[in-house]
Amino acid sequence: MATAEPETICISSHSEEEKTVATGQEVVNPEDYIKHPLQNRWALWFFKNDKSKTWQANLRLIAKFDTVEDFWALYNHIQLSSNLISGCDYSLFKDGIEPMWEDERNKRGGRWLITLSKQQRRADLDRFWLETLLCLVGEAFDDHSDEVCGAVVNIRTKGDKIAIWTADYANKESVTHIGRVYKERLGVPAKVIIGYQSHADTATKSGSTTKNKFVV
Repeated sequence: MATAEPETICISSHSEEEKTVATGQEVVNPEDYIKHPLQNRWALWFFKNDKSKTWQANLRLIAKFDTVEDFWALYNHIQLSSNLISGCDYSLFKDGIEPMWEDERNKRGGRWLITLSKQQRRADLDRFWLETLLCLVGEAFDDHSDEVCGAVVNIRTKGDKIAIWTADYANKESVTHIGRVYKERLGVPAKVIIGYQSHADTATKSGSTTKNKFVV
C-alpha cells in the first residue's frame, strides 16, 4: 500500500541579487541608513560682528544635531573657520546652553584657552577646531565630559582663539583632566603651557590679560 508523501513546505531562499531583480529595488544594509546617535544634542551658533546691532542680535543659531552623520553633514556644509572674516565666531554648545557667560550653566565656569598666532591660521586653526569639535561630540573627557558646556573659536586680526568652556571652575579635578586630555588631543607640545580662566575673572579683568586659575 503506497503511503502519501509528507507535505513539504517550500521556503524561498532567493539570493539578495534575485530579490533585487524581482523587486527592482536595491536591498539596503540597515547599517547604511541607521544613524549613530551622539550622547548629547548639540547646537552650532554663528556670530558676526555688526556694530549696528546688539551682541545678541549678532548671534545666530545655525543648526542642532544629535547623530554622527548629521554632525559631518553640517561640518562639511559650512565655511572653514580660516575662511571667516575677522570678528566672527563659531560656537558649539550642548542644546539648552547659550554661548554666553550669563547663561546659568556657564556663569560659574571658565575656559581652557588656546591662543594662535597669525601664522597659525593657515597651519593649525582648522585642524585644532575640528579636533575640538570631535572632543566634544565624542565625549573625549570620560566621566568629566558632563562638565563640558561647549567650545568657541574667535577669528580676530591680532590672532585667533579657541576655547573649551566648562561648567564650574571650582571643580579642579574635572577642569584639569579636561585640560590635559585636550592638550594631548591637539598635539600641543609638552613645553607649551595652556591656561584656564574663570568667566568671572575674564568679565571683570582690568588689563588685557586674565589670570590663569589652572595651567597644563
